[in-house]
Amino acid sequence: MYNFNDYNFDVQQLKKRCGGISVNLSEAATKQVYKDIIGLIDLTTLSGDDNIKKVKNLCRKGMSYSDELQEIPNVAAICVYPVFAKLVSSELDGSGINTACVAGAFPSGHSPLDLRIAEVAYAIAEGAGEIDMVISRGRLLEGDYDFVKNEVKGIKAVCGGTHLKVILETGELKKPSLIRKACELSILGGADFLKTSTGKTEPAVTHEAFLIMLDTIKEYFDKTGKMIGIKAAGGISTPEEAVSYYLLVKNILGEKWLNKGYFRIGASRLADNIYNAINE
Repeated sequence: MYNFNDYNFDVQQLKKRCGGISVNLSEAATKQVYKDIIGLIDLTTLSGDDNIKKVKNLCRKGMSYSDELQEIPNVAAICVYPVFAKLVSSELDGSGINTACVAGAFPSGHSPLDLRIAEVAYAIAEGAGEIDMVISRGRLLEGDYDFVKNEVKGIKAVCGGTHLKVILETGELKKPSLIRKACELSILGGADFLKTSTGKTEPAVTHEAFLIMLDTIKEYFDKTGKMIGIKAAGGISTPEEAVSYYLLVKNILGEKWLNKGYFRIGASRLADNIYNAINE
């Protein structure tokens, strides 16, 4: 089993490194990054009032951004609760957009593990091609690291070839050392992606937490050659915010991560804002 190195938890140093992501891009370069970002978005609705009409409209919206003339791609995925997986899969048929589902007692993780695994299996059977699960933050805070690693391992076993994004909920972990530990356990459990947040807590995504995740992924890749994806989610709504996370990925992991196979941004409002910025 891979053993991770000790990590520098100097919060001020993390903030300093995050402060170096601002660069002056030309207007043309900025618009190209915007186009790239549209193709990385998991367009999401995870509300109690979700219904068939609302989800169908979201699917149609997701397919509306593609513009061959302007070289704007489709979004990467539509992300919903498992009860809508079959509907979304049907609506997106032939579009190239993936069906993603939060599953496994999202957003708290507070349910027996066998029931969480059953929900994941249900989502996949209904058409989900990607699963976004949450770790048990309470168990992590108690120091039950084996449970966290094994829950990821158990859910990944059910996923098989279905991509598994593991949500750390970094805002609840707070300490850099715990965010780092959550990254390590998730990777060792078989995560295909690390994801920042559910979007249901504050703070959600932050540059500092994202940087810890990137550093962990880079260390793992440097030592094993295996690429782990990363997803920023939770409150990203402006083009400027999205570009900042895009540039962190580019600067830390490199351009080979700048595709939907290894980088996603989860959002509900961002796609419209980015599209409008392209067409200003």
